[in-house]
This record gives sequence, structure tokens and C-alpha cells, in this order.
Amino acid sequence: MSQIKVLDTMVSFYSKERDDYICLTDIARYKDPARTDYIIQNWLRNRNTIEFLGIWEQLNNPFFKPIEFDGFKKQSGLNSFVLTAKQWIEKTGARGLISKSGRYGGTYAHKDIAFEFASWVSVEFKLYLIKEFQRLKDEETSTKKLSWNLQRTLAKINYTIHTDAIKENLIPKELSKQQINNLYASEADLLNVALFGKTAAVWRSENPGKEGNIRDCATLEQLVVLSNLESINSVLIRQGMTQSERIIKLNEIAIAQMRSLLSSNSIKKLK
Repeated sequence: MSQIKVLDTMVSFYSKERDDYICLTDIARYKDPARTDYIIQNWLRNRNTIEFLGIWEQLNNPFFKPIEFDGFKKQSGLNSFVLTAKQWIEKTGARGLISKSGRYGGTYAHKDIAFEFASWVSVEFKLYLIKEFQRLKDEETSTKKLSWNLQRTLAKINYTIHTDAIKENLIPKELSKQQINNLYASEADLLNVALFGKTAAVWRSENPGKEGNIRDCATLEQLVVLSNLESINSVLIRQGMTQSERIIKLNEIAIAQMRSLLSSNSIKKLK
């Protein structure tokens, strides 16, 4: 429940299913604080009011009862005709008016109807009511937009943190002394250790549920670096470097190339 001040009169309103309902009792208080119910009833017994309410309900309420509406319309204008908001709601199934009890009790109406009632009470009051109501809505929109922008910014930051974490995990670790000193059965596993930090057999034991091998599950960046390492390794072999020397060199190259590729826009376009 919110309130706005209109010509020194506090007017309550609240939102229901994305629609705003304004307190007719508060609007009537501007005209006569002691006779608010009488003012609303007097407005409701008017034929033009009944027609307006009926048309609004037919446009916005699929459960509105047109037969009961016709009955009220025929009686409207007669001196004996009396209608309360509660009677209108119960007989026709109307949704445009709401009768509330309790702390914030009173008769509320959809803003379309409330503005019409305000015009009947005072044209000046209606204009100030619309102006003040719109000002409050603009403030709410600005606040929501600011909140949305903040959430969007936080999402971007979190996304960057997330992607950076992935990048850090993709960049090969520097090999330990034990890894450097180990002799590997094949040159393929030598490259696997330099890039992935483990042999194909170790990867398979760690991932029993995955199909394929360590290279089948590699990223695009890792496959590019792996291809480069194969060429570089053949050059290092011709140069007479030992396996332990080559694995150090290949690991250094893998780290440098992965860092470069993970920040490359060209690779991102290929994905």
C-alpha cells in the first residue's frame, strides 16, 4: 500500500496483478471528509457512471455478468435507485471496484475508473491526481531501471570472474621436478603432460564415464596449441634435446600460447 499527496489530501493506492487501484474513499474525502460513502454511492447511482463501469468491465473482465449489468442500467436515474460498491461487485462479478475492510479499508477502483471518479468530484483534483500519480510511477520506473542496470553490471562482473576462472584452469601448470624427470612411453604422452599436465592413462582413470580420450575432450585453444607443440617437438628432437629438456621447453610454450589464445578475438569468432 502506497500513498501520494494531492492538494493536501493523502490518497492511498496499491498494485494488484500489474494493475493499480486507487482509493475512492480518499478522493471523496477531498470533497467532504464526513460523507465519503454517500459521495461514492451518489456517483454510482448515476446512469453515465453505470454505463462507464459496464463498458470497462466488458473490456477487461471476461467473467463480468452482462445481464445483471443491464438490470442496474435500467434502474439508474430513478429517484429510488441506490447502489453501493459492494452490491455492484457481488451482483456483476466486477473487478474494476474493490471493497476493502480493515486498516486500509475503503472503496478502491482501477486507476481508469478512479480518474473518472476524481473528475466527477473535482476536475482540478483529477488533474493533480494524474500528475502526482504519474510522477510516482516515473520514479518507480527509474528505480527499477537503476536496479536492472546494477544487476546487469553485477552479472557482467560475475561472468568475467567465471570465464577468468575457466581460463586459469585451461592454462597449463608448470611441471614439477618429478614430472620432468619421468620417462614417458611415447612422444604423444610427452605432449599430453606438457599441455594437460597428465598422461592419457591418468586422464582415463580420472574420467571413467567420458567417451573418447584426453584429446577428444580438449578445447579449441588446446587443440591449436597441441598442433603447434607437435611441430616444435620434432624440431627439438632434431636438435638433440633430451626428453626431460624438451618437456620443460614444451610446457613453457604451451603456457605462453594458451594465455595468448584465450585472450584472442580471432579464436572467439571461430567458436
